Amino acid sequence: MTTVDPRPTITAELVRRLVDTQYPQWAGLPLTLLEPAGSDHVIYRLGEQLTVRLPRHAGAIGQAAKELEWLPKLAPHLPLAIPAPVAVGEPGFGYPWRWAVSRWLEGEVATVETLGDSSAVAVRLAEFLVALQQYDVRALRNRDGLAGQALESRDRSTRAAIAKVGDVFDATAMTDLWDTALTAPGWDRPPVWFHGDFHTGNLLTLDGRLHAVIDFGGLGIGDPACDLTIAYTLMSAGSRAAFREALGVDDATWMRGRGWALTTGLNAYTSYAAVNPVIAAQTSRQITEALIG
Repeated sequence: MTTVDPRPTITAELVRRLVDTQYPQWAGLPLTLLEPAGSDHVIYRLGEQLTVRLPRHAGAIGQAAKELEWLPKLAPHLPLAIPAPVAVGEPGFGYPWRWAVSRWLEGEVATVETLGDSSAVAVRLAEFLVALQQYDVRALRNRDGLAGQALESRDRSTRAAIAKVGDVFDATAMTDLWDTALTAPGWDRPPVWFHGDFHTGNLLTLDGRLHAVIDFGGLGIGDPACDLTIAYTLMSAGSRAAFREALGVDDATWMRGRGWALTTGLNAYTSYAAVNPVIAAQTSRQITEALIG
């Protein structure tokens, strides 16, 4: 039986046709593929001022509309730059999903080598999360697409991943961490905003300084513990302590955050490490740091 790949083929020709037919004002702007672009989207730079992001798979298809609705509202309240959506394109020419056009954000992807030991950067990231969490959710009438995923929903896949990589990492330590994270008291306060994919690859630097946070496809409201993943993808022990103090995180939320770092690190490692040495190194660090705490 032949398995059909559900992911559409995205080419420069396809993107050119989508842009030119739906937004003829940009038809003369050059398209440049950006690599690497992550697992959720194919990204093209459009001229000097814009980017085009097309979902690679069905799991990312609601992100364009969500970012268009919420990022302009959040941006004035946040201490770092975030993407500025311009338009949402419609399916066409065999491409099945909506896609996004946003303003180009200058910067380089952050690295552990440049920012990992900086307590000042850690505090700045804590300030960003505090500002995000303080944006009022009480007046929200429509919360479609904003519900967070429960840590418990990842139990089966996480235990399977632990078994799969038990010869690479300490299976007993991973299981102990995961069990403790699952049994930690849950979020018992009003729901707050979270980024949802807050890791090193979604931070931009400019002139050596932290400049922007990107990729809000996982934006939602609920338990903010998932955003503590940044403490393990970017920070060292010293900067992590500064981050935690500035954020004012209680023990239970911190433990759930370690669980999120473990489960997302394992997912990425088992999915991509065998074919991508960069991801292998990044996720190995994430898992190891989560075990350290």
